[in-house]
Amino acid sequence: MTDNKELISLRNMDGDAWKDYLETENTISPLVDIFEKDDNYILAVSMPGVKRENIRVKIEGESLFIFGKINYRERNNYEYILNENEIGNYYRRFKLSESIDQSKIEAMYENGQLVIIMPKDEKMKARTIEIS
Repeated sequence: MTDNKELISLRNMDGDAWKDYLETENTISPLVDIFEKDDNYILAVSMPGVKRENIRVKIEGESLFIFGKINYRERNNYEYILNENEIGNYYRRFKLSESIDQSKIEAMYENGQLVIIMPKDEKMKARTIEIS
């Protein structure tokens, strides 16, 4: 197993890259699970309440940016009796290591979970060396 601290450093996104998408000052850092398989690293990002068309995944340099926008109008049609869920836009940044082949990253979204598959670069994959 690879040490995930070297693979991806988890930080809140900074800078101006996504300011156009933010409508409120309240942003939520979504919960993320990171898995490793033989040929891939997988991020499972929880973003309940976000529609597929309101998700952005962007690679810029060594950074992977994830943003999910909540449609507040849909939520504001109700008067809350109890509200335990945080309300805000989802926003997360990951620093990618060189062991990831950025050109082959894929993303899928279903039932409130964004799954990002990040293939390992060929030079980083484990291999067996035959002895002659």
